Amino acid sequence: MLESLTTHSWADLVPIPQNDGGQDALACIAYPEDYRIGMEYLRALLHNDELSDRALDLTTDLIAINAAHYTTWAFRNRILLTIPSDLQQELEWTEELAATNSKNYQIWNHRERIVDRLQSPTREIPFTTSLLLEDSKNYHVWTYRQWVIRRFGLWDGELEFTSQLIESDVRNNSAWNHRHFVLFGPGLQLAPEVIVDEIGYVQHAIEKAPQNLSAWNYLRGQTGGDLDSLEEYCMGFAPGPMDDEQTTEIIDISKPAVSVHAMEMLADIYAARGELDRAIEYWKLLAEKFDSMRENYWRFRISSSKQEKSQV
Repeated sequence: MLESLTTHSWADLVPIPQNDGGQDALACIAYPEDYRIGMEYLRALLHNDELSDRALDLTTDLIAINAAHYTTWAFRNRILLTIPSDLQQELEWTEELAATNSKNYQIWNHRERIVDRLQSPTREIPFTTSLLLEDSKNYHVWTYRQWVIRRFGLWDGELEFTSQLIESDVRNNSAWNHRHFVLFGPGLQLAPEVIVDEIGYVQHAIEKAPQNLSAWNYLRGQTGGDLDSLEEYCMGFAPGPMDDEQTTEIIDISKPAVSVHAMEMLADIYAARGELDRAIEYWKLLAEKFDSMRENYWRFRISSSKQEKSQV
């Protein structure tokens, strides 16, 4: 029996069984007996719209069995924000749950509403940091952390935090995404020297791992879509150059590393300039040699560009 059902009186409440279709049901879900009984009382509480201590305790027991039941969480939230409650204690409770259920949407949605009511984020950065140091790519924790930062203006120290994670794992796409969020999230116009520094930072990271898509995407983002300035840099990670006619195969020359992402960026640069022959040469190399896994995509880019060229 659930603890809440033994510590409170329930004689005044008529449990409401789940309707699985009665005797004609083809397959009823085999719930644990404690959970089935608890949910019957929860339905009765919901029916009566009872926001009470016993209702709160019952949700505690039910969430311990099934932490993904949205209705139970929503009801708990209404109770806490209606009756006198220790919301700091609630945060402690969700921290215990998150230790084993950190990828549960309901925990983070619930915590967001509690913190928003408290208007005090003092626990949030240390708490999410501890979880991210255990799993630095946990989407749920990152999403919640970004809400906290934006809601309470906690931008200080975030750039350094991403540097720490990227230094540990240069392929951590979540950390790169958060770095972009921190730089551009406040909506400020960044000084040109800041952009220059960031481009230097990401280029240093690319040199560690030229095939790391996360860093190349971040580099694209820093240019604001103006890739022309990156042509020379990309050439350092791509086969080249073409011969004088610019229509034959690109000649392979010695490179410290070849990156399909650099080649793709070069092709995009040339396509944007209208130099479709040069773009097509790189797409061919990607399709036939360097990125055959996505051959169909590169063939599509080639055929589309040829069609575009014929219409000019």
